[in-house]
Amino acid sequence: MAETTYLEAIREALFEEMERDPNVFCLGEDIGAYGGAFKVTEGLAKRFGDARVIDTPISEAAIVGAAAGAAHMGMRPVCEMQFIDFISCGYDMLTNYVATARYRAMLGCPMVVRGPSGGYVRGGPFHSQNPEAAFLHTPGLKIVYPATAADAKGLLKSAIRDDDCVLYFEHKYLYRRIKEELPTGDHLVPIGKARVAREGKDVSIITYAATVWKSLEAAERLEKEDGLSVEVIDLRTLLPMDDEAIVATVKKTNRALIVHEDTRTGGVAGEITSRINELAFEWLDAPVLRITAADVPLPYSPPLEDYVLPQTADIIAGVRRLAQY
Repeated sequence: MAETTYLEAIREALFEEMERDPNVFCLGEDIGAYGGAFKVTEGLAKRFGDARVIDTPISEAAIVGAAAGAAHMGMRPVCEMQFIDFISCGYDMLTNYVATARYRAMLGCPMVVRGPSGGYVRGGPFHSQNPEAAFLHTPGLKIVYPATAADAKGLLKSAIRDDDCVLYFEHKYLYRRIKEELPTGDHLVPIGKARVAREGKDVSIITYAATVWKSLEAAERLEKEDGLSVEVIDLRTLLPMDDEAIVATVKKTNRALIVHEDTRTGGVAGEITSRINELAFEWLDAPVLRITAADVPLPYSPPLEDYVLPQTADIIAGVRRLAQY
């Protein structure tokens, strides 16, 4: 079987879900004839027509609002943010309206908001953000952020079938770099369940998205150079978070390093640290440490971007500090 890229896996999920359910449709900027800025939606308009692959004006608030109305009427819209950075323009609709609709008025919002996220691509401050933490404290939303092609497909299919709004972050650095043979059949990955990306017994790395791969690289080097056995947990879903998996790995290794590409202050790592403190403090043999981006807008300059974002060497240094504690 041919290997499928992370990007192609997302496209496959869209094709399969639109074939399966006529209520699924896509809307966003340039997603039709152009096929999207990264060609994720290429071929959809030709197959399903303009009524189900809708090119919209450049208004993220309008895209989210239109999708919410359609979702209330039984449709299952999939919104594309051309770059996830601009989801901020739909923040009001998502947090004040969509997230509260079921609680406030018993109105379901089975919709997905997806888009290219993240750095390591020299995209500068407006095309490299990871805004997941901005939504983490909003009840009524779900957040997923896959690291592998199989998870990219399985989580998107699950998100489309979910009866609530799912924010689906897809890392643009992984689009064409990550590929694998996908499972056959109707491949679904459950929302809310982490996976053990690498077994280990000395130190746990808890991470998601592109830093999963940097963490795996760091773990391999640490085993060769230091003899350390490092476990890597890929969260996959950030909301709801898999507390059971987090506690299990802390109990196993007694040392936790949290790694993410988003900035440090107010990032997801702080929430995970608090949960470990509340649920597994007595199992810790060292403080919980964080490896994150610096608290600055992401620079265009390649050397500066490399300095700001977490690198494999930073993760190795963090694991060594924990191991020696």
